[in-house]
Amino acid sequence: MTSHPASATTTPLDVLREVFGYDAFRGDQAEIVEHVAAGGDAVVLMPTGGGKSLCYQIPALVRDGTGIVISPLIALMQNQVDALAAVGVRAAFLNSTLSPEESAAVEASLVAGELDLLYMAPERLVQARTLNLLSRAGLSLFAIDEAHCVSQWGHDFRKDYLGLSVLTDRFPDVPRIALTATATEATHRELTERLSLGGARHFVASFDRPNIQYRIVEKDKARTQLLQLLRSEHDGDSGIVYCLSRRSVEQTAEALRKEGLDALAYHAGLSEGERAERQARFLREDGVVMVATIAFGMGIDKPDVRFVAHLDLPKSVEGYYQETGRAGRDGLPATAWLAYGLHDVVQLRRMIDDSDGTEAHQRGQRAHLDAMLALCESLTCRRVQILRYFGQDAGPCGNCDNCLNPPTGWDATVAAQKLLSAVIRLDRERGQHFGAGQIIHVLRGKENQRSTASRHDQLSVWGVGADLGETEWRGVIRQLLARNVLTSYGEYGTLGLAPAAGPILRGEATVELRRTAPKRRAAASSGRRSSTTAADLSASETALFEALRAWRSEQAREQEVPAYVVFPDATLIAIAQARPTEFHDLRGISGIGAKKLERYGDGVVGIVRSMED
Repeated sequence: MTSHPASATTTPLDVLREVFGYDAFRGDQAEIVEHVAAGGDAVVLMPTGGGKSLCYQIPALVRDGTGIVISPLIALMQNQVDALAAVGVRAAFLNSTLSPEESAAVEASLVAGELDLLYMAPERLVQARTLNLLSRAGLSLFAIDEAHCVSQWGHDFRKDYLGLSVLTDRFPDVPRIALTATATEATHRELTERLSLGGARHFVASFDRPNIQYRIVEKDKARTQLLQLLRSEHDGDSGIVYCLSRRSVEQTAEALRKEGLDALAYHAGLSEGERAERQARFLREDGVVMVATIAFGMGIDKPDVRFVAHLDLPKSVEGYYQETGRAGRDGLPATAWLAYGLHDVVQLRRMIDDSDGTEAHQRGQRAHLDAMLALCESLTCRRVQILRYFGQDAGPCGNCDNCLNPPTGWDATVAAQKLLSAVIRLDRERGQHFGAGQIIHVLRGKENQRSTASRHDQLSVWGVGADLGETEWRGVIRQLLARNVLTSYGEYGTLGLAPAAGPILRGEATVELRRTAPKRRAAASSGRRSSTTAADLSASETALFEALRAWRSEQAREQEVPAYVVFPDATLIAIAQARPTEFHDLRGISGIGAKKLERYGDGVVGIVRSMED
């Protein structure tokens, strides 16, 4: 059998240093790697950017045979293989993008023991032909990435994953490691059961990503708010903007392009070729903004995504955390920004009510949405609430919007009673049901064609809410919907009372709400720059960083690989700070292993020397 690229070394730490260029493992990595390398099964819950891939890549290099990686998206396999090839690892993939001749060559390399890692999708692995092929090869391990996909409690269920339990019977002596970035206790239990990993050792790392700043703003012309965020804090940065519908994706991408941003649209309505081409541009170029539905993102390995923005409310905390976790994988400052409004609550509730799922499924969806709404309306630290959702405790982070600019609460009991009374009066005395807009007109005593025609000015609740502005009343309605005091129904989102309304109307319960900020022309900025060039670099170091970045772009274009495959931003920053003028000075800089030192060392030193002259 052909030897591994790290054949001169025997320990996982040696492989980490020589192949990947890192001095030490992070968090639970060392324990996980040692366990799997020794032949043990593992279930690993670790946040995006926490270093999950090393947890199976290094054991695959230490153990004899080929590691088989089950990955859900074939569009990303090429980039993963490119990144491994750049550090000298013999990696390949088997998927539908290969010709029959190319597939045959990969299969021959597998059987001959000439591969360290082989990627494939779950639907290919469970085919009888593939299982027979694997039985003829020497296998070091099976890594099941994005393992939450096997769980119907998860946010991204994939039926193809259900067949992976076959590995237990067919390959009982080959260790298996299942990995995911987000899993509640229910998801964790189900993926363990469905993958027959009852005897596995479980590693649950902290889900905290302290470099990500979580911010949720009240929606007020969301695209304008987004543009201000990008202009003031992320000019020239790569990022992802999530929208709920394909139409919104296309319109937002077009609006950003008109403002001079390099924005691309991505959704399931595009052809496979269009999606692949746009994803490749996002991964390989600097400064691209991808506007997408949730069809984009799983497995994205781009470390320098500086922001993830949501223009519509995500359906669950689990999905939201998975999506925001694509920002700042390199550990540098990043922003998770969400614009959220009354329409989001009404729309998502209606989508659940109109869905074809069973009542139990709909209850689960409502519970997911309620947790997401609670996060949006929270008066306390966002991070504390997110981590609590995943069963982990933490203190206030000092880096989310609620910590940096603590919101104020107010006793909204009387306002809630006025609102609920207005809904009742319109129903009982006029037999009418309205959405938020008309009810607010009634509360504020604002005449319009509807109120005149329906004699709303004769209701006892007419004008009783004139002390609050329209924006403030919308905030009250949004928060009462979030707390299931109000309900919405029908195509137009008309409002009705939910069971929790009774105690409030009878004075048996009080209501404290988050105070809605007065309407402004533009949303306030945190005043923080989160781009990599602001990462504690002096003027001369910043100039060197930009020169290295330009050199890296040339290298990436020549090799047709993403820029981060050459070096991630974090490594370029370390070089800019160390200013190595000799080849040997590059040893020990994080992210520079033996293969990259050999390939790029002279070029990097040349850039540094040129900036010293």
